[in-house]
Amino acid sequence: MRRLPVLPRRFHHADLPADVLAERKRAAGHVVSVCLPARDEADTVGAIVATIRAALVEEIGLVDEVLVVDDHSTDRTTAVAAAAGARVVAVDDVLPELGPGRGKGEALWKSVAAADGDLIVWCDADVTDFSPRFVTGLLGPLLLDPEVDFVKGYYERPVDPGAEASGGGRVTELVARPAIALLHPHLAAVVQPLGGEYAGRRSLLEQLPFVQGYGVDLGLLLDVADLEGAGAIAQVDLGTRRHRNRTLAELGPQALEVLQTALARAGADVPREATLVRPDRDPVEVVLAERPPLLEVPSYRRRTA
Repeated sequence: MRRLPVLPRRFHHADLPADVLAERKRAAGHVVSVCLPARDEADTVGAIVATIRAALVEEIGLVDEVLVVDDHSTDRTTAVAAAAGARVVAVDDVLPELGPGRGKGEALWKSVAAADGDLIVWCDADVTDFSPRFVTGLLGPLLLDPEVDFVKGYYERPVDPGAEASGGGRVTELVARPAIALLHPHLAAVVQPLGGEYAGRRSLLEQLPFVQGYGVDLGLLLDVADLEGAGAIAQVDLGTRRHRNRTLAELGPQALEVLQTALARAGADVPREATLVRPDRDPVEVVLAERPPLLEVPSYRRRTA
């Protein structure tokens, strides 16, 4: 039986003032970690880290740590992030006994293991117009509503200066949204299922498997809804967001990983390995791999006991 669509509760970042949230955080004894998965983001990661530290760590104490998980960068990402005040860890140095992984989801999973906070906020490291509202917006529902365990951000995305703003990106509109409509219609009201800005409680996140690649955003959303119900999810309007746009050559493998994840979570017998073949380009091998819930990892359990 197909589940009925739900309308996750919505917030707006302007209704979540940082000073009020900081008071709530201190009163409840929370520790907040903002985590930035990064690969070759030297041009933007420093400004993001510096903004968070100045406005939310030093000024009001809403955030306790800024953690950058470096995913095999070949530029100055690690040096720039550290100079701006982040704690930087290499992805392969976290839970090294489990062997290397791959992709964005690996960095997110490792960030939960490495972070100190019981509330974890994720922001992409390629945002060019970063503002503290990204963090306060995502934290707000977790601090104000005990029934919310997972928060997804959404925003307008102008492609170029002066261009008409739009919501979801190309992979969202051409792959993720149609797949959700067919396979997971109860979450069709999620504005940006592939948005990279979201937050959650550690007590929830450590129970979830993480798709290692670009299917992680959709996978987490579907798994949270299955584990706790869509009522545990909130959405926040974060305003406008600009970032480095990807080429179609880069987006093709990402789209395939999203489709694999949507099908797998629907119970389909989807191939875990696929080859994306396009004219005049080298084939790209795409593997759907996952990390287990951290609570199933003995070394993590010993560290957090």
